Amino acid sequence: MSLLPRTEALLARLIACPTVSSDSNMEMMALMADHLEHFGARVELFSDSTGRKANLFATLGPDIPGGVVLSGHSDVVPVTDQIWSSDPFTLTERDDHLYGRGSCDMKGFIAAALALAEPVSQTPLRRPLHLCFTHDEEVGCLGARALVPELQRRGYAPRMALVGEPTGMRLIEGHKGCCEYTTRFTGLEGHGSDPDAGVNAVLYALRYTQRLMDLAEALKTRAPADSRFTPPWTTVNVGRLAGGVAHNVIPGRAELDWEMRPVQPGDAEYMREALAHYVTHDLLPAMRAVHPGADITTEVIGEVAGLMPVPDNEARDLISRLTGSNTADVVPFGTEAGLFQDMGMSVVVCGPGEIAQAHKPDEFVTRSQLAQCLGLLEGVARSLAA
Repeated sequence: MSLLPRTEALLARLIACPTVSSDSNMEMMALMADHLEHFGARVELFSDSTGRKANLFATLGPDIPGGVVLSGHSDVVPVTDQIWSSDPFTLTERDDHLYGRGSCDMKGFIAAALALAEPVSQTPLRRPLHLCFTHDEEVGCLGARALVPELQRRGYAPRMALVGEPTGMRLIEGHKGCCEYTTRFTGLEGHGSDPDAGVNAVLYALRYTQRLMDLAEALKTRAPADSRFTPPWTTVNVGRLAGGVAHNVIPGRAELDWEMRPVQPGDAEYMREALAHYVTHDLLPAMRAVHPGADITTEVIGEVAGLMPVPDNEARDLISRLTGSNTADVVPFGTEAGLFQDMGMSVVVCGPGEIAQAHKPDEFVTRSQLAQCLGLLEGVARSLAA
């Protein structure tokens, strides 16, 4: 059985595990652990505090520092309110396109990495091959943020990491950071006929949102002259604003979900300081003049470092040799790669599927890109045996 049919069979099993971020991923983790242990991998599962989520870290080859990590996230985004042509949790083939939630982002890469286990188990490696599969990347890289310090505590020191996010098999050596927040506004409810007697939480949330947009414009002037990103500046996005219960009730609570994607570390600090000053000196005094119990709090959902392009990148150079590509790009979307870079690895992002297909109905990966990915991973394995 060649690696491509084996990969498709594994992909079908992975897609059948509905690992939406809000749900457990333990079925998929058990499936992957059993598969890897069958081929002699040393597998560790790291459960979160709920016991409903886990990260997986497995090793084939010698128990020594160095080697390569193949990394992917197990969770997928919801299919709620999306119209699919087929069951999103059943792998469906049409015209060499493989459809299913996660086929592109990023169970296609994970299936290819799992398929590699059998031939690698029969190859004497001089350096280890690690497989790292995490939970909750889609909601703030929660799994990787918990796993990285645990790996460091246990003394793991891989040399390189290949993060298989969908890039169309293009080499990506840099991406923006991703910082996600939920800001909550507590006001004072009242009858809508006397607005000044209450503290309208939605109104103050709108003022906060306007300040966000003003700062987003200011960030454009801070873009580095040599920025390779599109757009070249740090961006801000408002994802959700909710509050209120009826037309004639002053809303006492509101909630705002927002994010920024920094191109440089100083931009995040600039935003945090500017917002804190606005809340402390403008919004809260006005709110508390009416109701001393009014408040504004911000929960950090995730603050994930970007992947910084560096001149000396062993992982980029290895993947470039194996693919024959001399070009490495940067992208605006985030991955877990910056966390591995902070751990001391050289990192590159490269995987099957296009980001334009991710998160959409009828998400797919093509057989041709899966085949390309398998060829690349086989080359990585050969490099570890040389």
